[in-house]
Amino acid sequence: MTSIAQEEIKLTNAQIAWRAAQDIVDGAYVNLGIGFPEMVARYQPPGREAIFHTENGILDFGEAPKPGEEDWDLINAGKKAVTLKPGASFFHHADSFAMVRGGHLDVAILGALQVAQSGDLANWRVGSKGVPAVGGAMDLVHGAKQVFVITEHVTKNGEPKLVEKCTFPLTGVACVTRVYTSHAVIDIVERRFVLREKLAALSVEELQSMTGAPLHIEGSVVDLIVPEV
Repeated sequence: MTSIAQEEIKLTNAQIAWRAAQDIVDGAYVNLGIGFPEMVARYQPPGREAIFHTENGILDFGEAPKPGEEDWDLINAGKKAVTLKPGASFFHHADSFAMVRGGHLDVAILGALQVAQSGDLANWRVGSKGVPAVGGAMDLVHGAKQVFVITEHVTKNGEPKLVEKCTFPLTGVACVTRVYTSHAVIDIVERRFVLREKLAALSVEELQSMTGAPLHIEGSVVDLIVPEV
């Protein structure tokens, strides 16, 4: 179990989203999962612009409209109102998934219930709780060139979300490439968790105690520095 002191040292959801946004290259085609991952769109670095895709059939949508200015014919997959950027396009749901399955997305960013050291992802159901079906996430995690996960490092009960093997139903197998947590940035390399960045206030040993599988170190581990956002 995670100690109270360790859990108090953590990034906010906005800061996790900010950190993930820094790794999206200019011009990348990106799908953001429903909920928490949608925050990533707020934090594109200056001089870079991603092209956001929503599986219900819009490419290159923009910021959320101001309250009262919503056009409810323009929504994302989470049924939230969006705006359009110049050059945005609409297409059939089937064509949208042809883009996904055809490997035309550079990055998919999703939340997680569990991530295994093999890169397996579980993000849709816990026992009898959760949405009734896995949905488009199954296509996204195997169609995108990279899959980023943004998540708390542990559950509300202090249990690890990064584990040796997922115990919840899988969304995808060996699909996750990088995980951004409330405490660290971790790559999946050859079925192992490789630690790249961690909060300076935490030792590697403390971080390992919060993680349900071994953390491997290849080269230097950089301090995870994120602004107040």
